Amino acid sequence: MQAAERGGKLYRRIVQAILTDISNGIYPVGSRLPAERDLTERFKVSRPTIREAMIALEMQGLVEARKGSGVFVLASSNVEVDEALDIGAFEITEARRLLEGEVAAVAATEIDEAQLAELRSLLAEMAVEDSVVAEKADRRFHIAIAEATGNAVIIAAVTDFWDMRFRSPLAREVLLKAGSLGTENRMAEHGRILRALEARSPVDARNAMRDHLTRVIDHLLDVTETEAVERARAETDQRRRALARRTV
Repeated sequence: MQAAERGGKLYRRIVQAILTDISNGIYPVGSRLPAERDLTERFKVSRPTIREAMIALEMQGLVEARKGSGVFVLASSNVEVDEALDIGAFEITEARRLLEGEVAAVAATEIDEAQLAELRSLLAEMAVEDSVVAEKADRRFHIAIAEATGNAVIIAAVTDFWDMRFRSPLAREVLLKAGSLGTENRMAEHGRILRALEARSPVDARNAMRDHLTRVIDHLLDVTETEAVERARAETDQRRRALARRTV
């Protein structure tokens, strides 16, 4: 049985399997880990799960992603995966995609005019330049849709998913790198969700919500994929400045 198939959080099981390989000398210090595609095949998981595992290893100082080269082992360690890392942004967003798609479908059949009016107001707030205001409006938009179902458990679950994003150090690390998804995309995607709810269409509401959260996952993948490139550029600039000082 693959390591990823045993109990526990998925990315943690992958991290622990790679830590074991490092400790056993399969991947010695200085060596490159297998490519992301190879790891997805080995563990039978998605790219986001592998990416989450790599970020967790980086946060523990055990590996480093290098521009155009891959992920390299920095240190050998016998430690277990750090439990404090908790749940990652990809896991949370994938769970939200599954849950909130169905929540939107149910809400489309139950939502009333007062709730739709609140969603319209929140959509307008998302367009403001103040990122704190926009983020709060975004959070409230999703929770308001959950409230339209009239189900207390669903409301609590959606609220907890949102709050979990910044309670978890691993999720917070990725989300801070990702930053804003962009006002234009945020407005367009939430506008589509709102129109589906106004039309009382469960199918369209489900699809609009799932498409929105799929794009969030894609954005997180793009951000974590380019992070190593940005870091390499910064290091190159630093070396150039140091060289310039020596030649003055």
